[in-house]
Amino acid sequence: MKYLQIIFFLFLFVSCLEKDDISSRLPISRGDLHFEGLAQSWDEGIPLGNGMLGALIWQKEGKLRISLDRADLWDLRPMANLDVPEWKFKWVYEQWKNNTYKEVQDRFDAPYNKLPAPTKIPGAALEIDISDLGEVEYVHLYVKNAVCEIKWKNGVRFLSYVHAVEPVGWFRFEGLDNLPKVKLMPPPYDASGVDNENANSLEGHDLRRLGYESGTITETERGINYIQPGWGDFKYRVDVRRAGTNEVSWTISTGSKEMEIENRSGLNFEKGYVSHLEWWSDYWSKSSVALPDPVLQKQWMLEMYKFGSAARKGAPPISLQAVWTADNGQIPPWKGDFHHDLNTQLSYWPAYSGNHLEEAEGFVDWLWENKPIFKSYTKSYYETDGLNVPGVSTLRGEPMGGWIQYSFGPTVSAWLAHHFYLHWRYSGDRDFLRDRAYPWIREVAVHLDQLSVPGAGDYKKLPISSSPEIHDNSREAWFDQTTNFDLALIKWTLGKAAELALELALEEEASRWESKLREWPELATDPVTGLKFAPDEAYEESHRHFSHLMAFHPLGDIDYSNGKRDQEIINNTVSNLEVIGTDWWTGYSFAWMGNLKARAFDGEGAADYLRKFATSFCLPNSFHVNGDQSGKGFSRFTYRPFTLEGNFAFAAGVNEMLLQSHSGIIHVFSAIPPDWTNVSFEQLRAEGAFLVSAKREKGQVTFVRIISDKGGGLVMKNPFTANFKANADFDLAGDHITAIMNPGDVVEFSLK
Repeated sequence: MKYLQIIFFLFLFVSCLEKDDISSRLPISRGDLHFEGLAQSWDEGIPLGNGMLGALIWQKEGKLRISLDRADLWDLRPMANLDVPEWKFKWVYEQWKNNTYKEVQDRFDAPYNKLPAPTKIPGAALEIDISDLGEVEYVHLYVKNAVCEIKWKNGVRFLSYVHAVEPVGWFRFEGLDNLPKVKLMPPPYDASGVDNENANSLEGHDLRRLGYESGTITETERGINYIQPGWGDFKYRVDVRRAGTNEVSWTISTGSKEMEIENRSGLNFEKGYVSHLEWWSDYWSKSSVALPDPVLQKQWMLEMYKFGSAARKGAPPISLQAVWTADNGQIPPWKGDFHHDLNTQLSYWPAYSGNHLEEAEGFVDWLWENKPIFKSYTKSYYETDGLNVPGVSTLRGEPMGGWIQYSFGPTVSAWLAHHFYLHWRYSGDRDFLRDRAYPWIREVAVHLDQLSVPGAGDYKKLPISSSPEIHDNSREAWFDQTTNFDLALIKWTLGKAAELALELALEEEASRWESKLREWPELATDPVTGLKFAPDEAYEESHRHFSHLMAFHPLGDIDYSNGKRDQEIINNTVSNLEVIGTDWWTGYSFAWMGNLKARAFDGEGAADYLRKFATSFCLPNSFHVNGDQSGKGFSRFTYRPFTLEGNFAFAAGVNEMLLQSHSGIIHVFSAIPPDWTNVSFEQLRAEGAFLVSAKREKGQVTFVRIISDKGGGLVMKNPFTANFKANADFDLAGDHITAIMNPGDVVEFSLK
């Protein structure tokens, strides 16, 4: 009898092991997407990705469609209009001064719209006939696991993921004896081309205008190979492989000569899922929030999911659509490029406070690796030493043109320098400070100093200056006086060059940069409306880009912590934005405004603008689409070009509500609505390399834990309204808690 019991329990154990597959390890979370049917357009598909490969799962003409993408699929043909003697900043200035500015627009602005390339290009798609499966019961995205599930009412299930670290995507069907036929659908490239002079960069050019030869599709018993030639000697290859009776893997590889299928480590669907889940489990362990507002909670989780899907060290940075290029027969909006007058910068805002520095390194690594290209551009176009970056660039960092005020803006590299500074401040990595952060900022400072000319009084100015994207692409978009956008970035760069030089004990260099900083005037302000665009132009019309208030956010040179004068400027500026109204805001404007409100310690305002973003400027799959989709009139823009920067700025706004540290003082629950009586977060990151967790219950803070990565002095505004205790030594001076911490130290504060 005992022997039979052992056999019985062994049988149960083995049965449980067999059932312990991916299907039994899909926990539902507050951030998941759940639909009763498949999306009918590519930009509403379920997004999967790993920073290099991406997929969108949707339905097209009755077929299950998986749109495949890879981040480095690019047509890199040069912009021929930039290889001319007139392509100089001084020539642009002369045309502006002589009122012949149309010459500039015709030569350097119009081609970006008219020419289809350089551009990001799509990969391919897989289509599966699901007509025999009947009605879909639900579609679900498990954000904690990065898995898409489709279930039909007849019990058939489809599961898919893009492996978190391997260059491969997987899908499988359950409940079918035979795998449905998988068909590879190449993008509609055709060497015959089309004549479409009315195409533009927003709506997208027809892919056929690229003039590629048709790709080659080869089908075998094992799967499908597709090789697509692009411009020049560029080619890419899509490989689809059947594994067993119900599993399929796919990958995209690139190369100019011999191309080999990338190593997939011999994984199958189930084995691959083990390491895939390990990466995502680690990712989600880095930080978390628990908000009482279900809309903001869900959106934050979706944004951090997309960030984990789009950002990786070793992969290209997040472009306008990252690994989800348009699958509609057209080039993606704005060519899917790298816009550095807002888009790339906002995309990485949540990485620092969200404790995802490694993923953000993909951005600064790319900038550093392309530094020789940027320096060559700076010398050629600006004729200065030092460093600037094209405001609109290709995968390799080469200039693409466009509205020249911003695509070749003089202070682009300064805003990008902010990310080098943030990485140093949040990581405390002194090697990074010495080898990258200070060298980058120093070279930007050299460029800006050499570009400057004498201005009013004893101050310096730029020859001409702009403020993205004020007056769009007109001659009036250039200002004779330095705008607050450019001036804020110049002053910030010189100030941080001095700060970092001093941190590295380079006292002479620090003194030189401090002297250079004193050569620039104060920002232009109005006693009623706050920060202006330029000394002669105030913010008087609704506009999508808050370029005039860079000094407040994100740079933080104007800050509440600086006292009454700065507080008045901030209050007046934000109030004026609201008085003028949101008519011509896009989605990212609302996400940015959430950050502004948080920096002004207005929790209700921050939550309100972030909620409007989530409910009115995003598609059902959470993609930000610029225009108001709600019909509530929050903006007159109602179009739907998909870009990602608004999504990630939203996540940063939530983080700002919960934790701020830019002033050198840690504030927990810095800007939350009064009715958020129960709210918490785990391991958000503060400047100084501190990991902070905190809990607020029944309206009062009950717990704070701080872990020090690098050691150093801790300063925290006292968040407790009652007596508290700590597990380590600390001092309480006024409303500030201070402590000296060693690397790895943990200090916990809780109510007595």
